[in-house]
Amino acid sequence: QVQLVESGGGLVQPGGSLRLSCAPSGSIFSINTMGWYRQAPGNQREWVATIALNGAYTNYADSVKGRFTISSDNAKNTVYLQMNSLKPEDTAVYFCRFRFLNSRESWGQGTQVTVSS
Repeated sequence: QVQLVESGGGLVQPGGSLRLSCAPSGSIFSINTMGWYRQAPGNQREWVATIALNGAYTNYADSVKGRFTISSDNAKNTVYLQMNSLKPEDTAVYFCRFRFLNSRESWGQGTQVTVSS
């Protein structure tokens, strides 16, 4: 089974930037949308951003709007999350999620983002 692999997490100071990537470990087809979610300790997993593979739309949670940008490289089936002006409350494990045209979905294993001085 193809897995999704996230990378790019780490420790950054408040106001800093990180770029997350998520790519499949093998060939996949019929992606409908790609998205990012996050889960802070003690909290439920929350949606961050979504992009349609055909580029028709992008959507963002209000908490990240204007600071985060989701993009994709369709040739590589890779999704990115550029995170700017990071705040301590952005600290979480970030997960990517692919939804397919047959309504199935795949999740990555998560990458830790810590915003702290």
